[in-house]
This record gives sequence, C-alpha cells and structure tokens, in this order.
Amino acid sequence: MAKRIDSPCVSICRLKGGLCVGCGRTTEEITRWPSMKRPERMKTHQRVAQRLEKLKKDGVSGSG
Repeated sequence: MAKRIDSPCVSICRLKGGLCVGCGRTTEEITRWPSMKRPERMKTHQRVAQRLEKLKKDGVSGSG
C-alpha cells in the first residue's frame, strides 16, 4: 500500500498575499488538502518546495 502523504503544515500559519509563509501553500490548497488524492498531494508538495525556496531567496520566512 502507498505511504500516506502528510500535510506540509508546520504550524506557522501566516498568510502573505494568499500564500502561507510557513508551509508554502495557497489558501485554496490549504482548504482542499483533506479531500486531495495522492497524486494531487504529491504535486502540491512539489509546488510548495519551489515556493518556499523562492520565499527564502526573497527574504520572507515563517520563522522570523
């Protein structure tokens, strides 16, 4: 059986421009996460990684 895909939430829930600076998800992705199927969750994780890298380069992070 396929391994469960955990939410990227890191409990730093701070939105900036419709994007959570803690987990990198959009408000839509946060809302839809519980009903997403595995392939969509995997794609979301990929997008999140890209967004968080960009936020980091731009000097925006959820830890500060």
